[in-house]
Amino acid sequence: MALPDFLVIGAPKAGTTALHAALAGHPELFMSPVKEPKFFLTDGPPPRRGGGPGDVQTYREHVWRREDYEALFDAAPPGALRGESTPFYLYDRQAQQRIRALIPGVKVIAVLRDPVERAHSNWTHLWSAGLDPIGDFPAACAAEDRRAAAGWAHFWHYTRLGRYGEQLDHLFTVFPREQVFVLRYRDLVDAPTQTLDAICAFLGVRPGIVMQVPRENVTAHPEHSPSHRAVSRVLRATAAAGRHLPGTASTAVT
Repeated sequence: MALPDFLVIGAPKAGTTALHAALAGHPELFMSPVKEPKFFLTDGPPPRRGGGPGDVQTYREHVWRREDYEALFDAAPPGALRGESTPFYLYDRQAQQRIRALIPGVKVIAVLRDPVERAHSNWTHLWSAGLDPIGDFPAACAAEDRRAAAGWAHFWHYTRLGRYGEQLDHLFTVFPREQVFVLRYRDLVDAPTQTLDAICAFLGVRPGIVMQVPRENVTAHPEHSPSHRAVSRVLRATAAAGRHLPGTASTAVT
């Protein structure tokens, strides 16, 4: 049975693509050729219709059949640990339950980014692709409740995706803490070698093999305008993930 031994689960626009690429360079690890299969996001076929622009295309990319999902790991060398990266698993509580039901011993890596930077990167990605019709970041965040109620996909949940405290609280009711590794996006950027070694130690493979994190999906930092600062205050107040991060108990995701 070819199922993953570990998952990179979040958050979107927090370096999961770059981490996936970096770990793929380790000879004792095998990363799925489809970086974001989204297998655990649904219990069966994904929706046929989407609420937001581009949602249907995203749903078509889901690897939702069990045999297709397992086939992603068929090429893993004997003895290699298998992994995949779907950042929405951190946000989706039902996905966490599905993971627990199928692979209860899986190890989980959660990457967290400053919630304002993450939301801005998320919006920039969709706006620059011509999908978000709102060309103003705070206004797009203000539209989130209406969009979520209309069934727009997870990627449109700009502020909700940054509520890491709530997400981690739930994750630790599903998996024991020793199976979860939480790290900051800034650690991947500022101290890649040490961070990758820590991840390798968590997974139980040799450190000192992968030394760099490639630049993937890089977006500009938001300007510090008054409207941006207003969004910042709300998002950082609801992130509240410090107690789950390495370092002191008061450390915040900022």
